[in-house]
Amino acid sequence: QVQLVESGGGLVQPGGSLRLSCVASGDTVSNYTMSWYRQGPGKERAVVAVMPRPGTSVSYVNSVKGRFFMSRNSVENAVYLQMNTLKLEDTDAYYCKATRGNSEYWGQGTQVTVST
Repeated sequence: QVQLVESGGGLVQPGGSLRLSCVASGDTVSNYTMSWYRQGPGKERAVVAVMPRPGTSVSYVNSVKGRFFMSRNSVENAVYLQMNTLKLEDTDAYYCKATRGNSEYWGQGTQVTVST
């Protein structure tokens, strides 16, 4: 089974950018539908972006369209979330998920804090 490790979170001012990474081991990301989720304190985890297997387009939640961009690198066996023009409301823990059939695998998450 695949193991996922996220990184790249941190503290950034509004309008800034961050690039989250999700590095996989144990299997190839190309074998999975890869997704990014976010979760705030006391809230349910919510999808941000979904990348089906190679050759298909990425879907984004409306609140991040045009600002966040998800990509996949097969050589590095990783997916990324480029987060631009960050807003205060983007503050959350961000999680990477790999899905194949009825199985899903999560990383441990990385915190993104947008603050003045």
